[in-house]
Amino acid sequence: MPMNSQCETADRPSPAAASAPDASDTPLGATVLRDGAGGAFRVWAPNADAVSVIGPFNDWKAAAHRLARTEDGVWSGVVSGIGAGAEYRYALRRGTEEFTRVDPRALKVTRSDGNGVVWAPPPSTPGPGGAPFAVPAPERLVIYELHIGTFHAVAGHGPGTFASATEKLPYLRDLGVNAVEVMPVTEFAGDFSWGYNPAHPFAVESIYGGPEGFKTFVDAAHAHGIAVILDVVYNHFGPGDLALWQFDGWSENGRGGIYFYNDWRASTPWGENRPDYGRGEVRTYLRDNALMWLRHYGIDGLRWDATVYIRSYRGQPHVPGDDLPEGWSLCQWLNDELRREHPGFITLAEDYRDNPWIVKSTGAGGAGFTAQWDGRFVHPMRAVLSAVDDQQRDLNVILSALRYRFDGGDAFSRVIFSESHDEVANGQSRLPSEIDPGTTDSYPARKRSALGAVLTLTAPGVPMLFQGQEFLEDGWFRDDVPVDWAKLGEHGGIRALYRDLVRLRLDAGLTGGLCGQHLETNHVNHGQKILGYRRWREGGAGDDVLVLLNFSTNPVKHYDVGTPTGGVWRVRLNTDSTLYSGDFADQGPVAAEARAEPLDGYTHRISVGIAAYSALILSQDRG
Repeated sequence: MPMNSQCETADRPSPAAASAPDASDTPLGATVLRDGAGGAFRVWAPNADAVSVIGPFNDWKAAAHRLARTEDGVWSGVVSGIGAGAEYRYALRRGTEEFTRVDPRALKVTRSDGNGVVWAPPPSTPGPGGAPFAVPAPERLVIYELHIGTFHAVAGHGPGTFASATEKLPYLRDLGVNAVEVMPVTEFAGDFSWGYNPAHPFAVESIYGGPEGFKTFVDAAHAHGIAVILDVVYNHFGPGDLALWQFDGWSENGRGGIYFYNDWRASTPWGENRPDYGRGEVRTYLRDNALMWLRHYGIDGLRWDATVYIRSYRGQPHVPGDDLPEGWSLCQWLNDELRREHPGFITLAEDYRDNPWIVKSTGAGGAGFTAQWDGRFVHPMRAVLSAVDDQQRDLNVILSALRYRFDGGDAFSRVIFSESHDEVANGQSRLPSEIDPGTTDSYPARKRSALGAVLTLTAPGVPMLFQGQEFLEDGWFRDDVPVDWAKLGEHGGIRALYRDLVRLRLDAGLTGGLCGQHLETNHVNHGQKILGYRRWREGGAGDDVLVLLNFSTNPVKHYDVGTPTGGVWRVRLNTDSTLYSGDFADQGPVAAEARAEPLDGYTHRISVGIAAYSALILSQDRG
C-alpha cells in the first residue's frame, strides 16, 4: 500500500464518516459489527489533529473515512461493508506531518512491516466432554517449554508453525507433561526470532499461522489434556517494526511517545522502549492484552519475561532510586484482573532476584504471581553436574538447591529446571554438551544429565523441561535451527526415562509425596558423593518417597540408608536400567526389606546398590 497517503486537512468530517453508525461503545481496535453492518474502529491518538481509516476498501485514501474525536483522545468511526479479513491502517496528521500506522490493537497483521487485518475471534471451545478445561494445580504441573519456530520444523524450509507443533501434541501427551510453556508468539520483525522483540503486541505471528492457527493449537492442546502457558513481554516493546513508536507524532527527548516513558525511565537492555506504566491508557493497554489471551484464545497462564525490568529501572531493585512503583502496581493489578476472570489462571515470573514478594499475594502487598523461575536451582545444579572431577561435586550446593524456598513459603511457588531457552543459549549449551562437549551422547553425558532430570522431577517445585532435552538434544538454542527429532530414534530409552519420571511425579498412588510440600535431606555422604532425601505430603505407604543419587563414577554395593518405616521399599525407578540404554548395567535392587536398625535419624534402614552416576526412587505399596 502507498506509505504517503495524505490525511484530509479539513476540520469537518468526511461525508462517509458523518453518515456512519456510532462506534463509541465498541472496544478499542477493529470490531466486526453484527448483521453485516461493517467494521468499527477506535484508536487512542490524543496528539493527532486528524485520524482516518484507510485500506483497499477506500483505495487507501484518507479523505474517505475520517474518524471522530472524543474528549479522551480516542478517535472512532464505522466503515460500512467490510468485515473480517479486510486490511487496514490508520492515517494520521499532526500539524503538517502526515503518516500511517498499524493499529496498536490489531489482532492480526499481514506481516510485521505490513498492514493490520480485521479479525473476529471465534467463540471459545469447551474442553473434553464439553466442560471448561481444568487447569492443573501448581503442585500437579509438569511444564514443557517450546518454541513454535523450532519445536517441529524442517531445516531449510522456514520456521515451524502452530500446525506443525500441533502434530507433536500426542507425543507430549504420551510423555506425560500436562502444560506447555510457549515462547512468545506476538508478531515480531522478520521470520526468525526467539519472540522477545514484540512489534505488534496484540497480533499473533503471521508466519506461525496467525491468530487462527494459535486458537487451533490451544484447542488441540486442551483436547490432549495439556494446558497452555504463553510467554509475554511487558518489560519492553520492539525495537524493530514497532508501530507504537511515536504513534500519534508526539514524543519528548527523541523517545517513543505516548506508549513509552520519554525520560530516563525509558532505558532498558533492549533499547529506549519501556512502556509507561504510570499512564492510565498504557496500563489499560497492557491489562487488555493480558486478558485478550485468556478471552480470545482460552489459554491457561502467562509467563512474564524479565519482570525485574518492570518493577525496577536497571534491574537492581534494591538500589535506592531504582524501583518503579507503578511497574509493581501493574503486576498486582494484572494478576488480580486475570484471577478475577479465571481463578485458576497461572502467572509465572522470570525475575531471578530471589524476591519472595513476587509470589506473595497482592492482599499481603506482593505482586501476586503463582510462581517464579528459580535461579538458585538451575545454576548451581548445572555447575555440579558439568564439573569434570567428582571431587568438585559439592553436595552442599545440591542441598541448597533442593531446600531453597522463597521466604520459606510454598514449595510450588518456584519453577525448577535444568534446561530452558536462557540456560542453553547466551554462551551456554544443553546440559549434555556442558558435561561432555566432545561427545554429547557419551556415558557421562547421558548419566549425569539424567541425574539433573531426577532432581528436577523429584525436588519441591514446579518442574519444567525444555524441548528435546528428553532425547539428548545438544548444542545451544537458536531460533533458526530446528529440534533434531532424529535423536528421538537414537535415544528413545532416555525419552522413556523422562516419561517414567514424569509418571512417578504425578502418581498419587505410588509416589504421592512428590506432589507434597515436605522435604527432608536425611542422608548426605560427602566422601562417596551419595545424597538421599525424603519427599512426602501426608506420609506413609504410597506417599513417602526416598530418592538416592550417586554423584560419583564409583558404584556402591550393600549401601545402607535410613527409612522412616519398616517393611518393603520397592524401587520405582532406577536410572541405570537397561530399559533406558543398552550399556547401562541394571545395578541395584528391585526391592529392599527394612531392618529395625536406626540410621539417618530414622528407626529403620535398607541396604541397596547404586550404579555410577545413577539414582533410585523408592516407595512402599499401600496396604
